Amino acid sequence: MSAICIRGPRRLNGMIRIQGSKNAVLPVMAASLLHSGFVELGNVPDIQDVRCMMEILEHLGCVCRLEGHTLTMDTRMARGGAIPEKRARLMRSSIMLMGPMLGRFGRAETVSPGGCSIGRRPIDLHIHALCRLGADIHVEGERIAATAKRLDGTVIRLSYPSVGATENAIMAAVAAEGVTVIEGAAREPEIGTLCLFLREMGATVAGMGTSCLKVHGRQPLHDVAFAIPGDRIVAGTYLGAVIAAGGSAFLAGVPARHLAEPVKLACSMGADCTAHEDGLLVRMERRPGAVGFVTGPYPEFPTDLQSVMMAVDAVADGNARIREMVFEDRFSTAKELQKMGAHIIIDGDMAFVEGVRRLHGARVEARDLRGGAALVTAALAAEGETEISGCQYIERGYEDICRDLGGVGADVSRRVTASPVTPVG
Repeated sequence: MSAICIRGPRRLNGMIRIQGSKNAVLPVMAASLLHSGFVELGNVPDIQDVRCMMEILEHLGCVCRLEGHTLTMDTRMARGGAIPEKRARLMRSSIMLMGPMLGRFGRAETVSPGGCSIGRRPIDLHIHALCRLGADIHVEGERIAATAKRLDGTVIRLSYPSVGATENAIMAAVAAEGVTVIEGAAREPEIGTLCLFLREMGATVAGMGTSCLKVHGRQPLHDVAFAIPGDRIVAGTYLGAVIAAGGSAFLAGVPARHLAEPVKLACSMGADCTAHEDGLLVRMERRPGAVGFVTGPYPEFPTDLQSVMMAVDAVADGNARIREMVFEDRFSTAKELQKMGAHIIIDGDMAFVEGVRRLHGARVEARDLRGGAALVTAALAAEGETEISGCQYIERGYEDICRDLGGVGADVSRRVTASPVTPVG
């Protein structure tokens, strides 16, 4: 196995080209199943989750080829069936294949999806949405089997703005007869990307950016070429890294408007942030000031950046209170930060962080994707060397975090470790 080794503290200076969005490309890949033909996607990140989704699609009969950052898919020979259990357990995004599989083939089988161990992520809203459209779904233990002779447009009211359930509902609605209205829909930018892709492919979707979407089903679909936008969570991670380590960096290729809350928080911590048409410039010339925040659905502060900003608060001047309102186990990273000298107390959905002057290097373990990124952030500001094991989690969403940070001055390397890390979840 391997580990990421970082020696700090080291100021960051330069430009980082932000990779394509993980949370956008996976539903777009799933939606490609709705069409029998060719799809070309540009700016695709070469990450583990993309490779896993490719393997699932190939098992279902698609032909996928990733060359550089361009992914081509031939879905003409795709067929219904079961999603491989091993792959479904590796990646939660596998559940979003149910909507397009039901829409095109009338059946779908999978198991309760896996991914990172960050808390309960029930799929009841997915099932509710698909059943409203006419699917017959049976859940036995962890196995989920769904069939549908036909899907019919309807009104779907989501009790919580679940991103995954919204995506599944949209994709299934594209294949349904008539009009589907989705109320209480998630508003994340990745939902907008999915809707834009479907519209480019010929679907009719209205209401993008709002909590009420309208889909006119059974429109003829056609081949399409589509570019994936920059990853706002990766950009937010590097935003946090610059605040923690100090320096100046231009985050190129990400829509700055999708980072409104993280940028607001960064400015409150003392950073100077300037939005440009093609990215975001961040400067940090002093020790950050501690700032508390509450996570929530977009446009509120994203849960995916909570652990990263907790790491920043750990080296900030003052105290901060963080409330996690989405995933209860996001605070598991606090134990690893404590090994580096962080003063963090967890009480239910609250984290109380007392900033310290300096963290120290230590051996720590990434236990989930964003928690791993938080440990990298903390290591950049820590005195001495930090060794972060569990790299397989970080690689699920970051194409090459060592390359990106090394390019702006971080002392970072990847090394082979003697002891294997046992995956969790």
